[in-house]
Amino acid sequence: MDASLYQPKPKMFQPQMPVPTVSHTTHQMTNYYGQSYIAYCTEEETMFPDGRLITSRTDLDGIITHVNDAFVMMSGWERDELLGAAHSILRHPDMPAIAFKGLWGDLAEGKKWHGYVKNLRKDGGFYWVYATVIPNIRHGKVVGYTSVRRKPPRSQVEACTKLYAELLEQERQAKAQG
Repeated sequence: MDASLYQPKPKMFQPQMPVPTVSHTTHQMTNYYGQSYIAYCTEEETMFPDGRLITSRTDLDGIITHVNDAFVMMSGWERDELLGAAHSILRHPDMPAIAFKGLWGDLAEGKKWHGYVKNLRKDGGFYWVYATVIPNIRHGKVVGYTSVRRKPPRSQVEACTKLYAELLEQERQAKAQG
């Protein structure tokens, strides 16, 4: 896509997921901008294809400015739904907030970040990635971020599934205690 044709959507742009036709759970979510939305989750996993990389770029606020074909395919969203949307459109409710705190903390220090992420698809399914996010620096100033995702080892997916469930439970307990 020609970058000159890109017209950013409002900062609060959050596409709405369609209700899945299969068994699913419903989750009230809040994006980076404080906007609430509904996320639907099924238990349907899409396996990351061998030999592919998902790439995307965002601005400083996490608004998507570029996606490759693999991103479109794995996310289930159309390219025009993704461009201008908050990257949190992919946030699966099984991901603990602490994982993203680490990501943004590293990026704020100008460091690259690596981690395992469970992403939410438009159809309510999910897929796992091993992500690397780096700051895009132009003339000594961070202007956005690039993320490259690859297929994670299954052993890491299994370990992260357990760890993230424990972290989410700790977050729920802390929130309940006020």
